[in-house]
Amino acid sequence: MTELPFDVPQERDPATGLPIGPEVTGGAATPPGDATLTGRFCRLEPLDAVLHGDGLYAASTPPDAAERFRYLPDLPPASRSDFDRWLERAADGGDVFYAVIDLRTGQVGGRQAFMRITPAHRSIEIGNIYWGPAIARSPVTTEANYLFARHAFEALGYRRYEWKCDALNAPSRRAAARFGFTFEGQFRRAVINRGRTRDTAWYSIIDEEWPALRSAYDAWLMPENFAPDGLQRRTLQSFIANPQKT
Repeated sequence: MTELPFDVPQERDPATGLPIGPEVTGGAATPPGDATLTGRFCRLEPLDAVLHGDGLYAASTPPDAAERFRYLPDLPPASRSDFDRWLERAADGGDVFYAVIDLRTGQVGGRQAFMRITPAHRSIEIGNIYWGPAIARSPVTTEANYLFARHAFEALGYRRYEWKCDALNAPSRRAAARFGFTFEGQFRRAVINRGRTRDTAWYSIIDEEWPALRSAYDAWLMPENFAPDGLQRRTLQSFIANPQKT
């Protein structure tokens, strides 16, 4: 038999002798609600067209918007009315969108959503991420992912937290690896996005991995890990790779 790429939890079925997965106890996870999630660098607020519309529209229309939206399912907003129509679709689409607020400036810097919300199987995804130029590649976005993961695992009871992206989206793949997700594989010709074929790269964090990852994130986010100019002293990857030093 071909070896599987990961160890699979298993027991023996007493009736057939075949390998089966261990029994899962407890009930379903809780669907995301309207909780506000606050950290040191950012605050995540359930997306509200009135409260966040102006700020998110500004963050979504930088000069390089076409590049920043290239791998998203939606196009850059061509006008405020176009953006308002997107806000209406986002509110009614089944995904739970949050605005990402930069606590340093108090401004909306981007958005992200809980997607593929499957409480019965305790699986949830962070997706439809747009982090604008004011917060991209900053502690804000790292903490925004951390707050989602912590909320999913610890408050809502999920056991699988997913990240998926276009297999050609190199920055997203690098981010997933940096954030501690495990690459699970490539779904070939998975979807058609904007009329073009897309292979999808799948990543996940599972519940038994979360305690060590949380410790790494907590250590990375400590004030002493940042110099007066805001630059990190140690990388998140170094904390993940050396948990005994956190």
